[in-house]
Amino acid sequence: MRAPRHGTLTLMPPAVQPEIETQSPAAPHERPWLFGLLIAPDAVISLGLASGALTFLLRNQGVTPGRAASIAALIQLPHAIYFLWGPVTDFWMRRRTWLMVGAVAAAVAFLGAFHQRTLATPRAVGLMFLGACFGVIVAAACGGMMGTLKSEANKRRASSAYQAGSLAVGAISVFLLLKFAERLTLGELGWIAAVLIVAPALFASAAPPQSMVREHGLEETVLRIGREFKSTFLRWEAIPYTLLIVAPCASGAMIGLLPELARDYGVSGEQVAWINGVAGALLTTAGALSASLIPVRVRATVAYLLVGLANAATLALLSLGPQRPAIYFASTVLFLFTVGAGYALFTAVSLEFLGGSGKSGSARYTIINSLGNFPVSYMTWLDGRGYAHWGPRGMPGIDALVTTVLVLALLGHFVFSRRRRMMR
Repeated sequence: MRAPRHGTLTLMPPAVQPEIETQSPAAPHERPWLFGLLIAPDAVISLGLASGALTFLLRNQGVTPGRAASIAALIQLPHAIYFLWGPVTDFWMRRRTWLMVGAVAAAVAFLGAFHQRTLATPRAVGLMFLGACFGVIVAAACGGMMGTLKSEANKRRASSAYQAGSLAVGAISVFLLLKFAERLTLGELGWIAAVLIVAPALFASAAPPQSMVREHGLEETVLRIGREFKSTFLRWEAIPYTLLIVAPCASGAMIGLLPELARDYGVSGEQVAWINGVAGALLTTAGALSASLIPVRVRATVAYLLVGLANAATLALLSLGPQRPAIYFASTVLFLFTVGAGYALFTAVSLEFLGGSGKSGSARYTIINSLGNFPVSYMTWLDGRGYAHWGPRGMPGIDALVTTVLVLALLGHFVFSRRRRMMR
């Protein structure tokens, strides 16, 4: 959560607040840029493999598209349910140690999978799923570590670096794996994937030391964790934050659907591959980095909602404008840029909702982040319904309309609630 600033009311959980107040607000030694590297092992797995190169590699091995899609969906599943085991990073070892352990274990599992006869064998699929389960430990550890940052400005920078690093490393991983897919054996590709997973995790040794929160006995530990969960989730202020987390604000659900609309707008396959491939990765990364330029005095929730409105406007342009390539390109460029900024600000909102890490920071972060995945799923389904009922204009149109209505309602709450608090 953000510290008291310019007369605003702090929403920081009282159980964790002393952790935030022990250092100078500047906290220059926190190195927020480091999170762009620390999240990289998970990005290689989730974006580089599961959402990127995996289906191509499977198709090269003769696996049908339907089977390949099912395997990729299974490898993506841990991101939706990692709140079940991510909290382990709050215990026994420092979070940066957990991060390195998770990355090494994930690399070993994927290396084993790539040394199977094909990636579609039950053993290979099982090893990849296990590797993905280890990989999300990296995300859980990162969330808990970001929650210990003392400076609000550094939290914003860390959020931008976290998303920008994830997007950039994911794109680089896809490029390398596809580039060498035809030249190297499956086992040799596995070594490339393993190095990409492990190498960035080594930077965790450069992360600022984070002391473990120790309690005297199990009962006191459980009581502290209970207080932290209560101060984060069981309060009136948690309701609008939860609604914001699950709202379709710059959800990015249309990213995977834009190529489907290309033909309707007269765009060729080669042009789609360019704008939704390398250029798309650069645009989303640039958007994520740009979020760090927003002044800290602009509340993260308000900045996030404003970016959500801008993102909806890009889809409105696609829906209402002429069905020509120029409209498709302009809308897609602006859409991808605002999605990147929205993702970075989503992380900033999550940290504001979380407050200090305390003893259970990773656990609470994984819950918040898992909730944030819902809009991608339900908006993808809703966008599909829009196309089924109203054609190519209906897909971006329904996304823009639903997003605008919900975002305006939430924006009104966060703007006016702040004003009321400042007047008290």
